[in-house]
Amino acid sequence: MSEQELKALRVRIDSIDEKLLELISERARCAQEVARVKMKELVEGEQPVFYRPEREAWILKRIMERNPGPLGNEEMARLFREIMSTCLALEQPLKVAYLGPEGTFSQAAALKHFGHAVISQPMAAIDEVFREVVAGAVNFGVVPVENSTEGAVSHTLDCFLEHDIVICGEVELRIHHHLLVGDTTRTNSITRIYSHAQSLAQCRKWLDAHYPNVERVAVSSNAEAARRVKNEWNSAAIAGDMAASLYGLTRLAEKIEDHPDNSTRFLVIGNQQVPPTGDDKTSIIVSMSNKPGALHELLVPFHENGIDLTRIETRPSRSGKWTYVFFIDFMGHQQDPLVKAVLEKIREEAVALKVLGSYPRAVL
Repeated sequence: MSEQELKALRVRIDSIDEKLLELISERARCAQEVARVKMKELVEGEQPVFYRPEREAWILKRIMERNPGPLGNEEMARLFREIMSTCLALEQPLKVAYLGPEGTFSQAAALKHFGHAVISQPMAAIDEVFREVVAGAVNFGVVPVENSTEGAVSHTLDCFLEHDIVICGEVELRIHHHLLVGDTTRTNSITRIYSHAQSLAQCRKWLDAHYPNVERVAVSSNAEAARRVKNEWNSAAIAGDMAASLYGLTRLAEKIEDHPDNSTRFLVIGNQQVPPTGDDKTSIIVSMSNKPGALHELLVPFHENGIDLTRIETRPSRSGKWTYVFFIDFMGHQQDPLVKAVLEKIREEAVALKVLGSYPRAVL
């Protein structure tokens, strides 16, 4: 390619950038106008709702369906997510709590779902995330609920038993674990490896093969593991990209998870019900009588109505010894006529039924 051809292409790119700048600015001005209209129409004492999960899910899905390329659907959607996040911050910056400290996969999930313009606030424990949302100190919370290889996060499920809260969305995050060391680490003298218990479990085979005699120390989070390693000469940490960047650590080994498709699902919790989008999930908690065939009775209405169950978990009930509750996720929205009928049937047979929320299925 000649220098003249390159110059012409650069001029064209500059022209496109100017058009993009004007269009993004126009979109931002529209967001400001939306905020003005919403505030004008408020009834006295009513709180404005600026973030609409169903609206954002619809926009992202539409972008991916209409994407002409050459950028992939996910890359294009992520660009629009950041534009939407920044424009929403002009209306009202969202406060989002997550399981901290800074640099955890929970923070990465929060930023993936809401974009980088939100105010993300780390919490020391999952139940603290729930309490902040219930108290109204933050708009939303992001908590892990299940991993593709290690299963359910029981602490999160138990918190749903204790708090009245609404699930507003879900995030699926591809999890890559790296073995990280600090500037002072003597790589030939590593005697302990820090990480969260689930991450240690997700890398068990790799650790058995490469560091079979090194002590594995479970800590509160991968970010905490990275923080400890920063100042220790004989330790390493298993953590992700955000923690590595935050604490300035070096990757001694990359992508050491035992399963290449290792992913974690996070739930977005809040206090607002989400209208249908046409591609939704619903989560419920059900308590059944302790009798033979109870689980069968619970599942029959789903089967008879062709509703797809995506997850079912059992946890001990807080109401009595050897009694259990079922956490169930299924496709559809609680406002759908078919789902309504199924929920009514379950309500007739169950000791208790709690609908945790209906929310858009993860699009990214």
